[in-house]
Amino acid sequence: MGISTVTSARILKGQLQGRTGEEGQLAWDKFPNVALSRTYNQDHTTPDSAGTGTQYLCGVKSNLGMLGMEARVKRGDCEASKDAHVSSIYNWSMDKGKSVGLVTTTRVTHATPAAGYAKVADRYWEGDAAMNNVSVKGDCKDIALQLVEDNQDIKVIMGGGRWFFAPNNTVDPEHRDMTVNGRQDGRNLIQEWIKDKQQKNRTHRYVWNDADFKSVDPAKTEYLLGLFEASHMQYEVDRLTNYEVAGEPSLAEMTHKAIQVLQRNQDKGFFLLVEGGRIDHAHHENQPERALHDVLAMEKAVETAMDLTSEKDTLIVVTADHSHTFVLSGYPTRGNPILGLMDGVNGNNLMAQDGKPYTTLQYTNGPGAVEMESLLHHSPYTGRANLTNTDTSSKDYRAQSAVPLLYETHAGEDVGIYARGPMSHLFHGVHEQHYIPHAMAFASCVGDYRDDSYCAASVPNWSSVRQTNDPQTSLNGANMLSGLWIQICTMVVVTALQIS
Repeated sequence: MGISTVTSARILKGQLQGRTGEEGQLAWDKFPNVALSRTYNQDHTTPDSAGTGTQYLCGVKSNLGMLGMEARVKRGDCEASKDAHVSSIYNWSMDKGKSVGLVTTTRVTHATPAAGYAKVADRYWEGDAAMNNVSVKGDCKDIALQLVEDNQDIKVIMGGGRWFFAPNNTVDPEHRDMTVNGRQDGRNLIQEWIKDKQQKNRTHRYVWNDADFKSVDPAKTEYLLGLFEASHMQYEVDRLTNYEVAGEPSLAEMTHKAIQVLQRNQDKGFFLLVEGGRIDHAHHENQPERALHDVLAMEKAVETAMDLTSEKDTLIVVTADHSHTFVLSGYPTRGNPILGLMDGVNGNNLMAQDGKPYTTLQYTNGPGAVEMESLLHHSPYTGRANLTNTDTSSKDYRAQSAVPLLYETHAGEDVGIYARGPMSHLFHGVHEQHYIPHAMAFASCVGDYRDDSYCAASVPNWSSVRQTNDPQTSLNGANMLSGLWIQICTMVVVTALQIS
C-alpha cells in the first residue's frame, strides 16, 4: 500500500459517496503523527513481504524470502538457519503477560502474519509438502507446524490457509483440493490445536464459516482459531457478491471479534496484527478495482479498532510492508472516475499518441502489459488495446502496464507510517522499517524495554504530571502513568504480501 494506492483509495471512497473524491480522508489520514518507512531488505533494494515482515515485527534488517531470521543466513539453508532465529514483538508482548492475536485476509501462514511467529529460511515452507526438496530437514519445521506446536499462547488466529493444517486426504468443508498442499505427515493440526486447549482447560473455538464465526461469544472464549478458506480469503468485492457460498467475515468483523477476545486481558493489554493482505495480490494481477476496495475494507477495520479502543491507552500504527508499481498519472479533471478513462477539459476521452484512450491508473509492469496477449499466444503484436468500449471499473479488468511480466512486482520507494495513541509522536520523519517494532516496544514496555524504568512508563511528561507544581500530585501522576503502560495495547495494521 504505497502512497499512490492510498491516494487512489481515498479518491474512490469519496466518489462512492457521490463527491469528487480528492478532498476526502481515509481513517488514518486523520492520525496526528505521520512518517515514512524505508523498506529495502538487507540483500535487495526492492523487498518482499517476508523480509519486510521480519523488519517491522522483529526489529532487524533481514533478507528477501526469510522469516524470523538474521540476515547472515542464505535463503533456503535449513542447517544454517537453526541458530539464527530472532524474536518478535509477539514474543516480547507475551513475555510481559500481554495477549497476542493476528488477523489477515491471506493464509495465516503467509509472510506477514508468519513473520511474527515463524523461524524459516524460506517463506514458502508453509506446509510439509513444500519441504519435500529441502536437503536437510532436521529441526526445520514448516510454518503451520510451528504455529501450532511452538506458539500455543497466541490467543487469536484468523485468516485463510486450512490446507496446510489438515492431511492431504481430508475432505475440505468447502471441497477445495487438498491433495497437493494438504499435510503429508497425516497430522491434523486443527485437531491438535483443539486438543491442546482442552488439555489446558481453556475455553476455545475453531470456526471455518461466517455462521460459526458470528456465534463466537468473546466473553466466553480465551482462544479463537478461524480458518475461512483452504487458501487465501476472498477479495472484498467477491465476498460481497456471494462468491463465497459458506460465507466468511470481513476484515473489520474479524478485527472486532479479535479485540473483544484480547480485551479480556484487562490487566496487561494486548498486541494485535491486522493485515489487509489481498490488496497486494490484486496489484500483482494489475487489478486496481479489487486492490482499492480491499484498501477500503482495511479502512473499516481501522475504524473498528478506533471505536473499540481508547487513544489514551492504545497505540495504533498503520503502515505497509512495501509499495507497488502502481501509478496515478495524466491530467484527469477533478471528479473524473478514478477507475475510468482519462478525460479532457471538454469532457471527452483524452487520446494517447496512438489515437486510443488510456486510464488514470496504470502499472509499470505486470500481466496487463500491452503486448502480453501476443507474447502468450505467439501472435503478432497489433498495438495497445483500444479501451473505448472496455469497462475499466470492472473487478476483473486488468490495467495496462509497460513491461510484460506474469506477476507485477513490488516497488522500492518509502511507504507511509500513520500513528495515534501513546508515544505515537515517535513516528516522525524518515525511519528504517525495523525501527517500527522498537518504538512500539518502548511504548508498551516490552522486549528490550520491558523494565518500566527504561520505557514509556518512566517518561515524566504525561499531562497530569506536567500541569501541576505540587510534588505529591506529580508523584501520583507518575504512578498513574506507570500503571497505564502496564495495560497499554498496541496494534499494527499492514497491507501487503507477495503473491505465491
